[in-house]
Parts: sequence; C-alpha cells; structure tokens
Amino acid sequence: MSSSSRGPGAGARRRRTRCRRCRACVRTECGDCHFCRDMKKFGGPGRMKQSCLLRQCTAPVLPHTAVCLLCGEAGKEDTVEGEEEKFGLSLMECTICNEIVHPGCLKMGKAEGVINAEIPNCWECPRCTQEGRTSKDSGEGPGRRRADNGEEGASLGSGWKLTEEPPLPPPPPRRKGPLPAGPPPEDVPGPPKRKEREAGNEPPTPRKKVKGGRERHLKKKPKPSLASTEGPAVPSPSPQREKLERFKRMCQLLERVPDTSSSSSDSDSDSDSSGTSLSEDEAPGEARNGRRPARGSSGEKENRGGRRAVRPGGGGPLLSWPLGPAPPPRPPQLERHVVRPPPRSPEPDTLPLAAGSDHPLPRAAWLRVFQHLGPRELCVCMRVCRTWSRWCYDKRLWPRMDLSRRKSLTPPMLSGVVRRQPRALDLSWTGVSKKQLMWLLNRLQGLQELVLSGCSWLSVSALGSAPLPALRLLDLRWIEDVKDSQLRELLLPPPDTKPGQTESRGRLQGVAELRLAGLELTDASLRLLLRHAPQLSALDLSHCAHVGDPSVHLLTAPTSPLRETLVHLNLAGCHRLTDHCLPLFRRCPRLRRLDLRSCRQLSPEACARLAAAGPPGPFRCPEEKLLLKDS
Repeated sequence: MSSSSRGPGAGARRRRTRCRRCRACVRTECGDCHFCRDMKKFGGPGRMKQSCLLRQCTAPVLPHTAVCLLCGEAGKEDTVEGEEEKFGLSLMECTICNEIVHPGCLKMGKAEGVINAEIPNCWECPRCTQEGRTSKDSGEGPGRRRADNGEEGASLGSGWKLTEEPPLPPPPPRRKGPLPAGPPPEDVPGPPKRKEREAGNEPPTPRKKVKGGRERHLKKKPKPSLASTEGPAVPSPSPQREKLERFKRMCQLLERVPDTSSSSSDSDSDSDSSGTSLSEDEAPGEARNGRRPARGSSGEKENRGGRRAVRPGGGGPLLSWPLGPAPPPRPPQLERHVVRPPPRSPEPDTLPLAAGSDHPLPRAAWLRVFQHLGPRELCVCMRVCRTWSRWCYDKRLWPRMDLSRRKSLTPPMLSGVVRRQPRALDLSWTGVSKKQLMWLLNRLQGLQELVLSGCSWLSVSALGSAPLPALRLLDLRWIEDVKDSQLRELLLPPPDTKPGQTESRGRLQGVAELRLAGLELTDASLRLLLRHAPQLSALDLSHCAHVGDPSVHLLTAPTSPLRETLVHLNLAGCHRLTDHCLPLFRRCPRLRRLDLRSCRQLSPEACARLAAAGPPGPFRCPEEKLLLKDS
C-alpha cells in the first residue's frame, strides 16, 4: 500500500512490511513469474522493483516507525502481560479512516470496534463504526491476503497483492451461442449490495462475521468459459493482473493453435458452422472477407509451406493440417561473437606545434631522448601533451616496472602495466590477488622476468593456469605454506591440453634462473625440478631447511641435466650440509659461483680445500664459504 504525504495522521495509509515469519516470507523466489523474470539476478532489466508473486506476505505488519496519532508513542504491548492491557497498548490501524491509534487512547471499549482477524493490528475503529462508515471494497481491509498462502502450485490468478485499489467488476463474458439453461444471475446468492444495506433492507454486519463474502474473495477463481455464464460474478483482480491473465491465455492459445489468420474472426466463427476449408484457388494469405493478413503472420507462413488451415467442426479456431502436436518454442539464440573496441589510431610520427607546423625532430629521435629518463621523469613528460603521452607508452622505455611493497594494486595500475608491456615485473611483497595476477599474465606474453617473493601461495597459484612462453627468471622466495604438492602443481605440464596435442613440457621448461629461497623443499620436489626445468643455469636454494647432502647428490648425479648447465648455486643457510658433500661440486664443470655461507656444519678448511682444487680451476674466496671463479 502506498503511503500518503500527509504524515502518519488521519487518512495517511502506512506501507506495511513483511512479517518474516509466514510461509511466503521464508521461501525463495520461484524464478518463473513475471516479477522474478524482471529481476537482475534472473537476467531481467530490474524495472518493476517488485517481489516474487509467491513471496507476498500473508500477514503484513505495521512499520517500526508507526506511532499513535493521539499520544505519539509506539506500541507498548510487550511491557504488560494481560490480554486486555496488551490490546489497549498495541497500535491498531483502521481500514476506513487509516488512523493508527492505541485503543486505550480512544477511551472506548474493545467491543465497539470490529477487529480484523486476518491482518495483524487491523480493525474498524469505534468512531467509524458509530458513524456507519464502511470500507470501499465491501469488507476488504488495507491489505489483502494471498489465498494460496505462498504455495508452489498456486496459479498467478489465485493470489492477491497488497494494493489500495478495489477490485473492478469483471466484464460480461462474450456469448457465442444461446443462453444456457439455468437460474438467472439474480438468483445467485451473494453479498448484499451497498444501497440495500444503506436503505435498511439488511442491517450491516461486522466483517468478521461475514465469512461468505471473504471466502468468495479468497477462494481460487476458475477461468470462466466463453460459452457459459453460470456461477456468481466474482471480483476481478487489479488491471495489471488482468493484463497478465490475458497474456497467459493468449500464450496458451498460441501454443495450442500455431496457425492463426485473419479469417478466425468472430463473424466467421458464427457464420461458418459447417466444416469448410480454404479453397486452393485462393491466393496465399487472403482471407474469406477479402482482407489480406499482415505480412509475416503465422497463417501466411503456413500457407507458403503448403499446409492448409481447416476448421474441424462447427466453430472454433483454425487448426493446421495435418493435425499433430505443436513443436516446442525454440529458445532465443544469443549472439556468440565478441564485441571488441575499435583499434587505436596509429601514433603520430611528428610533434605538432601550436603554430600549426611540426617539430623538426621525428618520433624516433624523441624516443632516444626518452630512453635516458627514469620512470618518474617519464610520467612528468606524459603530462606535457597528448603526443608525448602516447610516445611515452612505448615498451622500449619500460623494460622493467617495480611495484614492490605496495599494499594493494588498483585497476588503473594493472591497466598501465599491460599498456607498457614490460619485460621484467616486480610484484614482491604486494597484496596482488590470484585474479589480478592471472589477468596480468594473460596479457603480458613477452614477460621474461617475474618476481613474486613474499606473496601468498593463493595468488602465486595463478602461475599454474597462465601461459608464460618467454619467461626466463622466476622469483618465488619466502612464499608461505608451499609444500611438495604446490610445487608439483606448478612444475607438472598443464592437464588441460587440446585433443590430439601431446604436450609433455612443463611450465618452467624455458626458465634459466629459479629462486626458491626459504621454501620447504624436499628431495621429491628436487626430482621434479630436474625433470621439468632442465635448462636452469642459476638456482637459489638458500635457507631451505630440508636441503642436505642427498640433495647435492641429486643435483650433481650423472643423470642430472643441471650437472652441465648449472653456473650459479646458492645454498647459504642450509644447515644440513656437511663436509662430505663438497667433493660432489667438482662434477659441475661450468660452476662459477657457489655460496655456502651460514652453513654451520661446513668447516672453513674444507671450503678452502675445494676452492684450491676447484672443478676445472681454482676458486677465489672474497668471503668465508663464498667461492667465486672469474670467467
């Protein structure tokens, strides 16, 4: 019910809210009614702003802002225990004058008002009862209840919606034949008319005692047939519901009779009582009355296809021949192509000046000048003019972008990274999410260096589903909660290969430098690493607690591909290494840097002996347990 602008006083009808307890309130949307189809969650435009037809509350309550018209206070029935005291302190809304008052404020007895047992806090106040005033809809209150109580099987026409418009009398049905035998409409029992009650023929009765009229309003109404007028006249629903019912009946008729033309008019149905068919010498699409149907009508399409519309019997709609079940309606076909924005216009080769001429330096010369500037100076140059702004987006000016140690990455930052197409991207110790990282990697196909140290594994797991064909350096240092299962997911080949494609290469096949410091690596992870990353030349396993002498044996075994490719090896902070693993490093002929600092079980004397002997030549030790060889 719509609220009025006159405030909560006399004549102002307050919009009631859900009780949140009845069966209709606690159920979910059906998804099939026209209100649900209008909702955005079901793909509609969201213009009606109405709840589901099956979720209309059966006992709407007054809003919490409602107060008494006389004392200005809210309902206080919870503060007392007696039934009479609760009634005196509860708010009651009159169905006639719409006043909300405490019955105790009126100083009148309970028997003088007519209480509506259907709607909470609803009555006919004693003042309106004494004055002989009645409601506009002959016993219907400000809110109407659903007859189906929110059940699944209820039809759209069997429920009432909260509305202040009284139901309109139904239009007289159209008759196509003689009146059927039976009592006239005057003999049908029904509620007394308003004029008769006012004239004194029948005294007005309280609404709670008149059960026949309410049952007649609340019971499900059968659809009246076109050829019969038996039965009492029932009130019709609101105009919006009438339109819905007419639309449903039209859809049902179209489903039953797919072939309709202009010849199925009322005059033809009355005159053509003997079963006749359209003659074959008539032109396709012409009707018997000489009028041509509209272009594109269903009857014209059927006649073009060689099918004849016949009328089997004395009357009724035309049926298509041969008779058979109508085909189901085909679902609407959505457009499958992707609408992309138009391509950007090519960048200008010269810089236009304010005088109308061009600057003598071409674009290539300007880019050489811009290459000597840093990121901050380039951002200042982008504010000079539009031409410089477009030139400064050149990827040759942004070989490396550093976004490390930022709490959050905004969409403008991500789009700016993609537009510049850097070769190296540093996202270490940032709050990048998995969705953001996947969005970036799918658009940076030329990325060669990626630094993700300090990020969470939840975001780093995006590497398992992103193609990285040009990646050469991957930094995964100090990522928390990384175990063998996560590394297996990262190192193994992608399982979603196309049919017929025999791809056994891992995601890190082309990586030359891998940094895994601080991870919980085991020998099982090292075996996967040797198998799916065979081109590693630099490996960082520093501060890995599980790396020991067996791990060094795996790296330098005769079957290991890293034995011939390894150049830089960092094992600093691996406390399980002992002096027995030092001779194994002589198997790596290309080793140039070996970092064994902070390894507590390694003696400085053993490291000095390894530096003096070396694999093919001696090492130098600028620091203790740090072995370097000049190339």
